[in-house]
Amino acid sequence: MTSPDNSSAPRPASQQGFADRVYRSPSALVGGVLLLVLALWFGGDAVIRGEGRTPWLALAGLLLVVPLVVAFTLRPAVFAGADRLRVRNPFRTITLPWASVEGVRAGYSSEVFAGGRTYQLWAIPVSLRARKTAARRAARAASEDPYGRTSGTADVSDTAARRAPSDQAVDDLRELAERNAANESAQGEPQVRWALEVIVPSLVGAVLTAGLFVIG
Repeated sequence: MTSPDNSSAPRPASQQGFADRVYRSPSALVGGVLLLVLALWFGGDAVIRGEGRTPWLALAGLLLVVPLVVAFTLRPAVFAGADRLRVRNPFRTITLPWASVEGVRAGYSSEVFAGGRTYQLWAIPVSLRARKTAARRAARAASEDPYGRTSGTADVSDTAARRAPSDQAVDDLRELAERNAANESAQGEPQVRWALEVIVPSLVGAVLTAGLFVIG
């Protein structure tokens, strides 16, 4: 989970007064689509051309693999709204009212702290390469600016562009949490829901695959 391509995709301004934001990893989306195409290609070929129990093994394998590919590539997303943060990880969806968020950080992975627990942000992978590149870019820009970073001539948007995407996303989420935690509509406790739509098909596929191998 160290893709340098994760980014935030701000949506149009909502009635709450600021833009609802969605954070996803473009590299994970591209990789997921490619893996699905390959799985359906090989699996479909086995179903159509296979003989004996091969088509059934292919179907069971697809039932096992496709939900897992979707879970780890297409599903992860972070939705930041006016009242709460919704974290969609491979097997769980965590809803965190802003008042329950105790902190957000990006170390070797992006994490949010709420209700005494730590939840990973799969949709905001940390890339050490992107972080080093951003640090070099910032150092070069600072050396070229005779007024320094605090100069009135400095461009705020340009400063943000010199940060790693994961660090910038975490800063955005931290700012939203601090800004909205006191809102009455942002009160509440963390809620966790298991992604049964992913877990159940995968388990069924695993059982069917194992059963077909055992039966021989």
